[in-house]
Amino acid sequence: MDTVVQGRHCQITDNFKELVNDRLNTLEKFVDRVIRAEVLATATEGRRQPDQAVRVEITLIGKGPVVRAEAAADDKTVAFERAFDRLKAQLRKAADRRRNHNYSLRTMGRAPEPEAAPAAAPESPKAVPVRTMAGLEVQGDGPLVVREKDFAAEPLTLAQALDEMELVGHDFFLYVDQESKKPSVVYRRKAYDYGVIHLTVTE
Repeated sequence: MDTVVQGRHCQITDNFKELVNDRLNTLEKFVDRVIRAEVLATATEGRRQPDQAVRVEITLIGKGPVVRAEAAADDKTVAFERAFDRLKAQLRKAADRRRNHNYSLRTMGRAPEPEAAPAAAPESPKAVPVRTMAGLEVQGDGPLVVREKDFAAEPLTLAQALDEMELVGHDFFLYVDQESKKPSVVYRRKAYDYGVIHLTVTE
């Protein structure tokens, strides 16, 4: 496994690199297909929260899904240790779920029915100012879309989507269902219970 350690606005010492390599080498029992590990430490000067002055992000790239964890602290070594602990917890949880052969979709329960949208309020006769920001027309004080991303996606089974969600450490995961071809979201409920929402696109 190739390991790349980089720093933004902070110095990366040989001792820190050695610590990173030692810790990542202990992950072999969890991942056997990781090709590259990337560790990025970013220091932000003048932060209002000194205990989050340095953020460390660990990313594992290989033949399977990307695994990522991050944490912040007042020191890059402490931040790395916290991120590494989160990474191990994510890997362990995903491995436990795969080993549980009794896992059944019946235990997921039904996704909550969406609430009916409230009736639109009558338009005010008063003109609402329109502004153009970042190529978008914004009425009044907002809302404003500040970030937009496009991702290439391959259809996944529900089990694969659950693995992806666990490995990136998120509480939900957006995917295209392999069987139904519908846009879908799997989300965490309680403990090891999950819910799934499928969208039926209408003309």
